Amino acid sequence: MSEENEDWALEQDLKYNRLTAFKLFAMTSSMVISVDELAPFGRTGATALFYLLIAGIAWFIPITQMAGEMASVDGWSKGGIFTWVKGTLGEKTGWTAMFLQWIHITVGMDTMMYVIIGALSITFDTPWFNTTPIVRFLLMMVILWSATAIQVIGVKKIGRIAEWLFILGIAFPVVLIIIAFFVYLAQGHPLHMQINWNTIIPHKIDSATLVAFVPFMLAFCGGEASAPHVKNLEHPHSYAKVMLALALTAITFDLLGSMAIGMSVPKSQIQNSTGFVYTFGILLDSIGLPGDILKKIIGVMLACGIIGELGNWIAGPNQGMFEAAKEGYLPKFFAKASKHDVPIRLMVTQSLIVTCSAVLITFTSGSNADFAFNVSLAATTAQYLMVYIIMLIAFITLKRKHEDLHRAYYMTKNTNLSIAISCLALVITVIAFFVTFTPAVGTPSNLRGAYVWSLIGMCVIVAIIPLVLFHFKDRWQAEEN
Repeated sequence: MSEENEDWALEQDLKYNRLTAFKLFAMTSSMVISVDELAPFGRTGATALFYLLIAGIAWFIPITQMAGEMASVDGWSKGGIFTWVKGTLGEKTGWTAMFLQWIHITVGMDTMMYVIIGALSITFDTPWFNTTPIVRFLLMMVILWSATAIQVIGVKKIGRIAEWLFILGIAFPVVLIIIAFFVYLAQGHPLHMQINWNTIIPHKIDSATLVAFVPFMLAFCGGEASAPHVKNLEHPHSYAKVMLALALTAITFDLLGSMAIGMSVPKSQIQNSTGFVYTFGILLDSIGLPGDILKKIIGVMLACGIIGELGNWIAGPNQGMFEAAKEGYLPKFFAKASKHDVPIRLMVTQSLIVTCSAVLITFTSGSNADFAFNVSLAATTAQYLMVYIIMLIAFITLKRKHEDLHRAYYMTKNTNLSIAISCLALVITVIAFFVTFTPAVGTPSNLRGAYVWSLIGMCVIVAIIPLVLFHFKDRWQAEEN
């Protein structure tokens, strides 16, 4: 490439892909801070406080700080987890981790779309949106492919859209429901959950306790997925600060939001896909505001916010996969980008996989919207925990064998402390992975087998595919040359 062409390419990259720290915070926040899990958390009861604090403090904060350290290693700013793991555990493992991170969200997107459709079903008084499989599926397709199509405008514009959708569709509704809940408390309305030492701390550690804890880890997944965008930051050293701010914000939002739902609505009335909007209406009616009207407005805002989240999950992991494709880990067809450097072919492929998973989960669940939600949530959790197991092992290896590599940021300068923290996070992750295969509380007995085998099948398939693809790597790299 000539010097003139290189200058033009750099100018285009700056024009379309340059990010401020706040834009990165907004993009990453809309991938991590979500209302998807608030209703299930509210149903859990007072122990949700305990689970959120443990998952947030013992797992999420260390994960984000590890990601910050690995992303700041010289030469590791591109490719995200692919580059980090490749640099410590080898290219096959790095490719596997990247592929798992990329494909796990194909099921996670189903979860997001179920919440969007649940919100719209309340907004438009159309419960059949949520209970008729063919209607639910068609709506999912409209949402998915619209979010995919908009990616052609480039990372910078997506970041700007993410800012507004996160503020108006996620942050604003969550802040409003928390404020409404405080007013509800001040007016002396009855509480449907008691908060004290005995109710917050689980009385025993058994399978039911562990099953209840696992979804709280998913609430904090995704903080590292925007790491490939470090190269687009105006000040790359601000990445670690963005991650710390994200961790504190996510813990606060999830704590207060889930308590607002769990304490103001009886547990039996909370549904996973519609619980947030339904609770909003109950709270507003209770404090003297027109809840029926306002909850419809919130339903639309919430749907828009999650659509923004969906768009960012399409954009983020695909950047890392694009770097892998350019290095020959996929056929050269996938190494092509648009004029704005958007890997649209990878994004379309990802959306095709989402479509297939949507068919499987939506039509298997029939009219049981909560079963579909639970399966997609559990599958997303299990597949993403596979990514974190590899990432944590990579970080431990980095601290044990590669402390000589220069980096701009350290989780802590004490190597032994870093290893101890990462080992604790690894133990939590491994236990959570195996517990994920236990059917969620409330799963109908006739669907428990479908629940378990669906999860096993999806995890086995996504573990095999990257190894098969890696087998052809040399051939694809030879074609490049």
